[in-house]
Amino acid sequence: MRERIDSHARTRVAILGCTGSIGTQALDVCRQHADRLQVVALSAHSRTEELVRFAREFDVAHTAVTDPRHAADPILSELPHGCDLLTGEDSAAELARMDDCDVVLVSIVGAAGLAASHAALTSGKRLALANKESLVVGGDLLMPLARPGKLLPIDSEHGAIFQCLIGEDAREAHCIWLTCSGGPFYGRSPRELESVTRRDALAHPTWNMGAKITVDSATLMNKGLERIEAMHLFGMGLDRINVLIQRESKIHSMVEFVDGSVIAHLGASDMRIPIQYALSYPERWDSPAPRVDFRELGSLSFGAPDMDAFRCLKLAEIAGEMGGTMPCVLNAANEVAVDAFLHDRLGFNDIARVVDACMNAHERLDVVSFEQIADVDAWTRRRAAQAIASLA
Repeated sequence: MRERIDSHARTRVAILGCTGSIGTQALDVCRQHADRLQVVALSAHSRTEELVRFAREFDVAHTAVTDPRHAADPILSELPHGCDLLTGEDSAAELARMDDCDVVLVSIVGAAGLAASHAALTSGKRLALANKESLVVGGDLLMPLARPGKLLPIDSEHGAIFQCLIGEDAREAHCIWLTCSGGPFYGRSPRELESVTRRDALAHPTWNMGAKITVDSATLMNKGLERIEAMHLFGMGLDRINVLIQRESKIHSMVEFVDGSVIAHLGASDMRIPIQYALSYPERWDSPAPRVDFRELGSLSFGAPDMDAFRCLKLAEIAGEMGGTMPCVLNAANEVAVDAFLHDRLGFNDIARVVDACMNAHERLDVVSFEQIADVDAWTRRRAAQAIASLA
């Protein structure tokens, strides 16, 4: 039985990570459907000026600043009259637990989104999830909490797979074809990748995303994380989740069934489409996103990823197959390495070398608690910093 939104009342939405790429596009969806969606809470990490601007525009009742260094920014005095302000690392999770909220959209970058995702699910909210790390790191703990219709993926690929499976028996799925643009370096050799720069890596051919995710797309770590996320979301083994290069980014993913039939989700490369569906489900609303005229598209191209050149994709496969705490190590090491790359302290191929070093140094454990995950995450970040220092 699919959950249906009361058409006579506005759905109350909290957007956690409102100043990032997904957060700002979610706000655009809320503007387009102000008669159906009410923004009641917003969080930001450090960009308090934008937080205040959005809080005033939507007249929200609750806000949070998760970076303690920005908890006393003078601009926060300009929040709307009567608007609550929470601060600190746990403040976004506190917003997710609020009673006067129906949907929590988590677009916080990195493992920091795990606590907010857990808070939303344990509070009975619908979780619109744009933070893949929540499931990569804590999927063993989160998925048992997700009731039907309460966890909607916002990644274009996972949103596509979710829609391909509507009305189908998931047990009859043979495999998933998880599509990927290939990033800005598709076709390059490991030697050619040694010399790429931060500017090169941030020039994604299709999507406009934040810096961290854009680098992950360049290394293909993003696709590796998405394979692990898909394992949890759709209850399918990694060997049945195939990465497919689709350069035009018009096929957002496909599901192949045991009888040989394939259902594909196609459309424009616009994140507002999956964001809106996560908020409108099970309904479909009009969207301002551009339409694709398939008569003019010309052709669609396909290819296989090169796991030798893009070592991060292979490391993610190893971590996913091992399971337990290894995906946590993969994710934390990658976050530290990508940050070092973005600050010109690490080469592009060194990102994989740092992740590899941390995984080799870790003894895999079964996931038993959030406290354990936090300990493994902290250990990995220290070990990654040591690996970066050794490569300098």
